Amino acid sequence: MHKLLPVLLLMLLQLPATAQHLQPGFNKKEYIELLKVSARTTGDTAYYSQIDPPEHFRMAYQSAALALDNRWDLWTDSRGVALISLRGTTSKQESWLENFYAAMVPAKGELQLGPGQPFVYTLAGHSQAAVHVGWLVGMAFLSKDILPRMDSLYQQGTRDFLMMGHSQGGAIAYLLTAHLLQLKKEGRLPADIQLKTYCSAAPKPGNLHFANEYEAQTQNGWAFNVVNAADWVPETPISIQTLQDFNYVNPFVHANEIIRKQKRLPNRVVMRHIYNQLNKPTLKAQQRYETYLGKMTSKLVVKQINGLEVPPFYGSNHYVRTGIHIVLQPDESYYKLFPDDRNQVFMHHAHPPYIYLTEMLATPFYSNNR
Repeated sequence: MHKLLPVLLLMLLQLPATAQHLQPGFNKKEYIELLKVSARTTGDTAYYSQIDPPEHFRMAYQSAALALDNRWDLWTDSRGVALISLRGTTSKQESWLENFYAAMVPAKGELQLGPGQPFVYTLAGHSQAAVHVGWLVGMAFLSKDILPRMDSLYQQGTRDFLMMGHSQGGAIAYLLTAHLLQLKKEGRLPADIQLKTYCSAAPKPGNLHFANEYEAQTQNGWAFNVVNAADWVPETPISIQTLQDFNYVNPFVHANEIIRKQKRLPNRVVMRHIYNQLNKPTLKAQQRYETYLGKMTSKLVVKQINGLEVPPFYGSNHYVRTGIHIVLQPDESYYKLFPDDRNQVFMHHAHPPYIYLTEMLATPFYSNNR
């Protein structure tokens, strides 16, 4: 028996390390480190040269520009933690086109990324869940490059994956997180992969039904969106709530029946008028947004991506704030450094003010009490 011990020890030493290094809960040092990485994912040397380099992570891979100028970096640290860093909006027209491609599509369906390139996705199971089509397209192209890299790292022993996205990158991080969690459910990603997501300065990715499912899966401290209260980007896209956006069982579905049952004609006329005045304007507004930010924008997008086909639009623009939010609240000292200036619309959206405000936070700031 003793002769087998050296062999067994050698085998154990050769097994990949599986110790979990990531912990649930918001960690401000972790987030600041990721902000420093994220600044470099922009690829703008003049921009990130004003920001200290990350202390622990080193870049291992950088993708080419994909789809509508989306890009991601792979970074690793000495613990064996991998970091997926998603680039935000760039100055290129196609990058902004992705943001303005803001109609909604079902959160479960199929895209055609090109001839013979189907992308089947389930970001939420609810039949009324819907997401931003532009960021879904960006996520789909990025995921096709990210998943093989994750698999390669997994084979080498990596189990912990951080995800970071600032601005548009944060919006895509929401959808990519939902996609990866679904792949784990389906057994297409190993069950022992631990994913922790920091969306940063992210806009609203989808409707309430998507948000509910995303939050139910991530509310145990493994996903956050960090927002500067002075930043306008997390307030976008513009949201329009109609009666059709409510859960299926609600009192509004009976409105027409209640009106018809009124015995007096004047009462029916008045109630019908009031109902139409409240209901029709939001429906028309939603339809206009879908026309301009969906159908018309689609014509521009397909010129950039040959063979792209998206599902039929979902008739909603009810974008909502999603996930656990860490709010960075500016004070008087902040505005002395970063004053309001209508000529600098991204003043409060850039990485430096986010780093400054995060450093001011008390710690620990959030815990799931585990």
